[in-house]
Amino acid sequence: MPVPRSLKIKLIDYFIDQIADRVANLLGQQALSSPQMKRSFDAPDKTEEPLRREGDPPSDQPAETEWMSYAKIIGELAPPRHPTAAPRRQSELCKQADFALDAYRYWTSAMGLVPTFHRKHWEFFYICQALYERGLLTEGRKGLGFGVGREPLPALFASLGCTIVATDQAADDALRGGWKETRQHANDVAVLERPDICAPEIFRERVSFAVADMNNIPTELADRFDFCWSVCSLEHLGSLEHGLRFVENSIDTLKIGGLAVHTTEFNLRSNAATLESPGLSIYRRGDLEKLAERLEQAGHYVEPLDLSPGTTLVDGYIDLPPYHNEPHLRLRIGEYDCTSVGLIITRGGQKLVSQPTEVRSP
Repeated sequence: MPVPRSLKIKLIDYFIDQIADRVANLLGQQALSSPQMKRSFDAPDKTEEPLRREGDPPSDQPAETEWMSYAKIIGELAPPRHPTAAPRRQSELCKQADFALDAYRYWTSAMGLVPTFHRKHWEFFYICQALYERGLLTEGRKGLGFGVGREPLPALFASLGCTIVATDQAADDALRGGWKETRQHANDVAVLERPDICAPEIFRERVSFAVADMNNIPTELADRFDFCWSVCSLEHLGSLEHGLRFVENSIDTLKIGGLAVHTTEFNLRSNAATLESPGLSIYRRGDLEKLAERLEQAGHYVEPLDLSPGTTLVDGYIDLPPYHNEPHLRLRIGEYDCTSVGLIITRGGQKLVSQPTEVRSP
């Protein structure tokens, strides 16, 4: 009996989809094991490429996604000269709507970056705006950065009057993890200087560097800071639980009422299956809800979780390996679709005792 043509077409479409998913998954797994690919999907902010600074030539964006660029959708608008109001930051996902805010363009310009639909831009904006709207980016405030790599935030915060301690892992650990090879590691304060953001004499006066293991935060950092932050670092600490424990322990570095702002990877596809490995773990809704419950039981305040994924055009685009400069709000890692999520925690009056994270890796 002949097979109907419509059924043949459906079968062909099915097998094409299966092959495409398999290829994407294999490419994603390659990304997890390659230091060069780490730079592309994890922390391009901490390298010289691919995030563009002001004055750089146009990016080599593929023609099929050029119409989804920031310049095409939002336009080439001049940034505001001063920080602007925006919807108050809560614990939330990266979404296209935030890129249309004047506040996004202000902070991007303050860091010398070209506005782009890139989630790392959003993470920088998110941390800056969360601190700014709570009055923490002012003269005399003290901040602590974890796993800072080559990011521009220490220089930016110093330019606004803050005293900053920037930390990163020991050089030997960074070498073993491939972070030095991809220029995503800081080993002294000099590599964090950004004369285009902060005058060198002010930077050297206000920014210092220290080695800190995020799985065993030095006790001398306790109770000293008005705020602390990390940009997509906690997912690399060994397991899901390692990252959660770091967030809890980071609160101990704050004064009472101090603010912690952390960003990490979020699993858009599943609240059950996820990726957990010594090099990278992807957090689910349930993981973040569990963390919020633990922090609140310890007496701290967690800004409400808004995990709505957004409904706009760029929110629905999944970037596949090899990743593009933009749009890059959502990406495929292995078999999971992911984006960035930000967490905001205020330290309460109840002491949370830090402990070295001794959790068995998967």
